[in-house]
Amino acid sequence: MAYEAPINDMAFTLQAVAGLPKLEGLPGFEAYDADLIAPILEEAGKLARDVLAPLNQSGDAAGAQLTEDGVKAAPGFAEAYAQFREGGWMGLSVPEEWGGQGLPKALALAVMEMIHAANMSFGLCPLLSFGAIEALLHHGTDAQKQTYLPNLVAGNWTGTMNLTEPQAGSDVGALKTKAVPNEDGSYAISGQKIFITWGDHDIAENIIHLVLARLPDAPAGSRGVSLFLVPKFLVNEDGSLGARNSLKCIGLEKKIGIHASPTCVMEYDGATGWLIGEANKGLACMFTMMNSARLNVGLEGVAVGEAAYQTAFEYAQERKQGKVQGVDGPAPILHHADVRRTLTTMRARVAAARAICYACGVAADLADAATDEQARHAAKLREDLLTPIAKAWSTDMGVEVASLGLQIHGGMGFMNETLAAQLYRDARIAPIYEGTNGIQAIDLVGRKLSGTNGESMRLILGDIDATIREARATNEPQLVQIADRLRAGADALREATGWMLTAMKERDQDKALAGATAYLALAGDVIGGHFLTRAATAARSSDTATRARNLALAGFFAETALAEAPGRVPGITEGGQTFLEGSEALFGI
Repeated sequence: MAYEAPINDMAFTLQAVAGLPKLEGLPGFEAYDADLIAPILEEAGKLARDVLAPLNQSGDAAGAQLTEDGVKAAPGFAEAYAQFREGGWMGLSVPEEWGGQGLPKALALAVMEMIHAANMSFGLCPLLSFGAIEALLHHGTDAQKQTYLPNLVAGNWTGTMNLTEPQAGSDVGALKTKAVPNEDGSYAISGQKIFITWGDHDIAENIIHLVLARLPDAPAGSRGVSLFLVPKFLVNEDGSLGARNSLKCIGLEKKIGIHASPTCVMEYDGATGWLIGEANKGLACMFTMMNSARLNVGLEGVAVGEAAYQTAFEYAQERKQGKVQGVDGPAPILHHADVRRTLTTMRARVAAARAICYACGVAADLADAATDEQARHAAKLREDLLTPIAKAWSTDMGVEVASLGLQIHGGMGFMNETLAAQLYRDARIAPIYEGTNGIQAIDLVGRKLSGTNGESMRLILGDIDATIREARATNEPQLVQIADRLRAGADALREATGWMLTAMKERDQDKALAGATAYLALAGDVIGGHFLTRAATAARSSDTATRARNLALAGFFAETALAEAPGRVPGITEGGQTFLEGSEALFGI
């Protein structure tokens, strides 16, 4: 696999679009300045290109293997992880007091985009560790932090999330894993968990499992769920590793993609664990992990989309077929207008999703670090609203773009040995991870929108209005045209938002939620168009190539996705009602 991180695009998006300069000088970011961006991205790009990308297809072919001694990672992965660990990449955005570098989340997201683009199966391992670190930072005791965080942050140990059981997928309240108190304050954890990403492996010294389980006297449902820390190897008082805990991987799932990422069936047989947070309050801890994972999974959509674009673009330059005026003999298919349109669609949607994810990362940091309470509140609203959009819109985009990349390859794309086919297979899990995209749409409408009485979306729409004014103020005809398309998209989103809020207030939830997925897709298109318009406006002061590139992407997105936005409102406001009225005829319910 040949992958070259688009460092210039990433740095420009961080600085000119996502708002990274807002973090300079804030508490907790004393070690950060803009001069760090280029060298960090360049070094991460080398790791992705030279170490991880060459293992992507070989890892897909070999996969992880379950042996009598546990799970063995695909060949080369342990050595690659050692380089990742030694580079300090795990702790990039973790506070310095725990061994991290105290840098912005958005910068760490850019690094992880490179890692996922080069090798998604590999990137899933640190992704889960990020969630474990976040949970301990927010909910762990001082002793738990001292015992586990330094090694997790250093990458010596990895982390997992153990939520799903055969009968309890998204409905975590149905889980049956038990936690029985021991006399020493620990708990005996027993039960089976499925779909546990990197649940066992041989690339790190220890694995710290965060496991949802029920106490003996726990209430029924989600109110009776607690979170426990269960290490693969127990940790002695001096920090050294002790005895093997009573847990193991008893099976590896056979998946359509991400073959080098071991997806484990984990069995806990009286394993020793410790409560994180309060008893029966495990959902609060879980959502800390989930929000971290949702944004990072959204970034997987960006990453696979970028890799699919690069792969398709390279193929389009090499594959010769058909006649084109001005070209002697068969022409590279890049000369065909429909192929160029497809490639432009891919690149524009990847750029929009990248900006959404990076902006969400900046908002998360501002929500913690801004010195003004009102600024923190506004940033939190932005973070909360953008998170389900970043996760769902970006991962749907990743699958779509990977599919378009396969289409450009034609029949060769359908062959398993091509990278295009692997990227499509790998991408498909992301819309399912960390709450399916339908659940993200329900979260957007039920919590993030109606839960704030529309304040969060009004704030984003205010940002969009400012972008429209800035673009129009340039008096450049193409930017003014883009701004007008964005205005029409924003008006459509306002109309759909007003309808959605009314439906939720009237407690006609079925009607509202039937349109939730379409509403999220519209919001993603408009917000993505907003960021592309902002990029095109900001690029006016950049070099000629950057300016032309951003103007072309924003213009194309405006005349496709944004131009379609007004016509999509009836599908939100009326489509759901039509579907509900026809449910009996369609499904007998």
